[in-house]
Amino acid sequence: MRRTVFTEDHEAFRQTVRAFIDAEVVPGYDEWLAAGLVPRDLYRKLGALGVFGIEVPEEFGGAGEESFKYEAVITEELTRAGVSFGGSSVHVALCLPYLLAYGTDEQKRRWLPDFVSGETMFAIAMTEPGTGSDLAGMRTTAKLSADGTHYVLNGAKTFITGGVHADRVIVCARTAPPAEQDRRFGISLLVVDTKSEGYAVGRKLDKLGLRVSDTAELSFTDVRVPVEDLLGEENQGFSYLGQNLPRERLSIAFAAYAQAKAAVRFAQDYVTQREVFGKPVAAFQNTKFELAACKSEVDALEAVVDRALEAHDDGDLTAADAASVKLFATEAASRVIDRCLQLHGGYGYINEYPITRLYADNRVNRIFGGTSEVMKTIIAKDMGL
Repeated sequence: MRRTVFTEDHEAFRQTVRAFIDAEVVPGYDEWLAAGLVPRDLYRKLGALGVFGIEVPEEFGGAGEESFKYEAVITEELTRAGVSFGGSSVHVALCLPYLLAYGTDEQKRRWLPDFVSGETMFAIAMTEPGTGSDLAGMRTTAKLSADGTHYVLNGAKTFITGGVHADRVIVCARTAPPAEQDRRFGISLLVVDTKSEGYAVGRKLDKLGLRVSDTAELSFTDVRVPVEDLLGEENQGFSYLGQNLPRERLSIAFAAYAQAKAAVRFAQDYVTQREVFGKPVAAFQNTKFELAACKSEVDALEAVVDRALEAHDDGDLTAADAASVKLFATEAASRVIDRCLQLHGGYGYINEYPITRLYADNRVNRIFGGTSEVMKTIIAKDMGL
């Protein structure tokens, strides 16, 4: 079926991204995997390429495109090549919407030009060691100083993607106790300079997958944050987080689809070349049936995520829609990738093969951005159940 979600401009951008990946990422990717980190200079190169500024208004150095589809193109090209840009997906997909929606003009002038160039990399810190999906239970605090000039930040965060390389982190913290009838009240967003005294990066976490994406623990000990770095209104941070969740969940769903699509291609290439009992693995009926079934699931996935992309760009993607798309895409992709790994036999368990890394990378999609169980709760509530 002819795909209509992308225009000629998107396809031209795709060719630019593909060429960059082939020249700047693929040659050194094995070294990055071994290090568990992409080189910091990669982000400056991405900034120079223009990928960080696509949705940033022109007055701040960006292209001013109000579309998530360019990010979707990048996702497809990365999975196609079996590589990653590290933690930079959080920089654009998660952090930028907060800066654009809630930043003042002064804050945008101060932060966005270096955001676009890659000189200042952003991350966002929500999750704490004792609070997974229950963000309202966070214990990190930010108390306003007596003279009202700064907040004093104390606490800890974990699972922070981009946390090692980040220059600024949007930290979710309690600036007031929860209200009696609303546990979510009292959370604020502070844009914290990682060079601040008392700010510390702890362990770079040793993950199952997403090996080059720097995921870290952070701690804050009496970190002084100027009131000028409060993002949005005080105590209203939880509502801001909720408003950005549909986009975050769409990005995860689209990544899952792209991974499933890449898995089918990896498996097809492998079974065509690999011989067993004197003939290619692709010659066996079971192989043909398995790949045909996987291809049909990917086709269905593509239709769902493309429809969601259009809805997002039209401003029509609801929280329940995004939850449904994420649930379907992540669960279906896990089935497809597992079957494609099986077709690799023992080599599917060897890290030098892209299907193996894809299998590990995919697993977290059913956890972060809200677990599959949380997605079901959201969908059921929307159904009136």
